[in-house]
Amino acid sequence: MSDESRLRPATPAVSTATPIGAGPSTSTVVALIAVLCAIYVVSQFLRNSVGVIAPDIARELDLAPQELGVLSSAFFLAFAAAQIPLGATIDHYGPRRCMIASVGLAVLGCAVFAWSDTLTGLTFGRVLMGLGCSSFFMGPLTIYTRWFKPQQFSTLAGMQLGIGTIGTLFATAPLAYSTALYGWRATFLFVGAGAAIVGLLVAVVVRDRPKGAEPEPHRPASLKDSFIGLGEVIRVPGFWQLFAIHFVGYSAFISVLGLWGGPFVTDVLGFDLAERGNLLFVAAAAHIVGLFAWGPTDRLFGRRILPVTIGALSTAAMLLLLCFFGDRGGAVTYAIFIALGFVAGFTPVQTGHGRALYDKRLVGRGITMLNLATMGGVFALQAASGAIIGAFAPVESASGALVRPLIAYQAAFGFLALAIVSAWLIYRSAPDPKVTAD
Repeated sequence: MSDESRLRPATPAVSTATPIGAGPSTSTVVALIAVLCAIYVVSQFLRNSVGVIAPDIARELDLAPQELGVLSSAFFLAFAAAQIPLGATIDHYGPRRCMIASVGLAVLGCAVFAWSDTLTGLTFGRVLMGLGCSSFFMGPLTIYTRWFKPQQFSTLAGMQLGIGTIGTLFATAPLAYSTALYGWRATFLFVGAGAAIVGLLVAVVVRDRPKGAEPEPHRPASLKDSFIGLGEVIRVPGFWQLFAIHFVGYSAFISVLGLWGGPFVTDVLGFDLAERGNLLFVAAAAHIVGLFAWGPTDRLFGRRILPVTIGALSTAAMLLLLCFFGDRGGAVTYAIFIALGFVAGFTPVQTGHGRALYDKRLVGRGITMLNLATMGGVFALQAASGAIIGAFAPVESASGALVRPLIAYQAAFGFLALAIVSAWLIYRSAPDPKVTAD
């Protein structure tokens, strides 16, 4: 096999397909985006579904914070590990087939999680969920690059993330409500059934390319060739700067929303299941608004580093406010969570920045590697923050229950803020290609 063929992308990103507007009808486009966003709703729910029920699981199975950190982060480790072979799989079989196949793993993961009564079983269920959801972001992104113009990518990524984050909303107050009525185990069986239905919709509605478009004129890369070609991907100027901000930009926020926000307000403020569900709900809703608001800012500024800088440093600032004022309760705590959700919505711009570094030949694997950084970062930061919180001895609350002290969460949230600032210091020197208007 020639050197040129070895360096072809594992996930073809921009094809010769006719751009949207020249062929497919509006209804076709709307249905396509709706179903692709729906499959991502499943992923967003499952990845963030531990946060609101974490105190209940910890109490039922007598889990320490370190164990909760491992339980939640197992999803992200499995998701990240799947990214490189996923590129070759998408290249061989197409994103539609990959999404249909992986839904089965996600459904199985929901069932295992619902029926397990040990940390090992629950963690295995989370691993299956992570593997099952691993194609639910890269698959849609690959399809968008084949259906739409490159200049629309950041906006579409923002739409995918924004609508998909409705799944995060479901993982807050609605999950708390369902848990109160039916228990968290039955709820996950319901979610598994819903995921199976969405998988059927993907099979019926989604197509890899617009009707009549020519497929990519290259031979699909093998898994071996995909690994060989990664060397060129990481040598592209700016890769490591983008890797740094991807590693913490999303993961710092989701470590709060998807894991420690619930235990924090339970241990420090005495919130019950419904109260913590409501608080996390408004934070997730603010994040959705933020994703839509931040998505087009690269075109507004003509560059990407400025909006990413504003978003990253604002996120760090909100984490510090959470450290020192999050225990005030009432409107103060709600305001901090809402502001944190909104400013952390800058991730579509950093995703667009990563895409802009690569030409058509390498963009597929480039995005895949940066997505690996994003999900691997969640695993690392959730596990690390769990170790930090677990290092502090529990204290007795006013109700007589043993809880982690405020200083434990202050240390964890301060660590997350420091991680973001450190990543930004690396990221700010990345090359930033000018964003064109059309």
